[in-house]
Amino acid sequence: MLRHPIGPTFIGRPAMPMDAIRHEGGFELRFDLPGIDPDSIDVTVDSGVLTVSARRSDEYTEAEKPFIRERAMGSFTRRVRLSDAVDADKIEAGYDRGVLTVRVPLVPKALPRKVEIKAAAKAEIPA
Repeated sequence: MLRHPIGPTFIGRPAMPMDAIRHEGGFELRFDLPGIDPDSIDVTVDSGVLTVSARRSDEYTEAEKPFIRERAMGSFTRRVRLSDAVDADKIEAGYDRGVLTVRVPLVPKALPRKVEIKAAAKAEIPA
């Protein structure tokens, strides 16, 4: 499903924090992107790597001089390696209240399934 996520960090934490949640039929990735313009978010899949890119522009005018600056500004990119069990053509994304949700389905052959156990036929013993 997921291999090790890679991406930049900001003050010891990922610049784009992510949760991965397993669901029946696939999994969901949730990225915290508060204050990001949805038009600046880009999600791509290429050669088994899902890439999320976003940009937060400086909000200060030339007259403003911040003396404490803890909020990250600029461009952010996060890459997640996907396994071959992912159905890349059916990945969907949505953005709501500062959270980007990427739904990643698995190919049907990779889904868990119950295997039927067949009992061997018993031979009849003539009396």
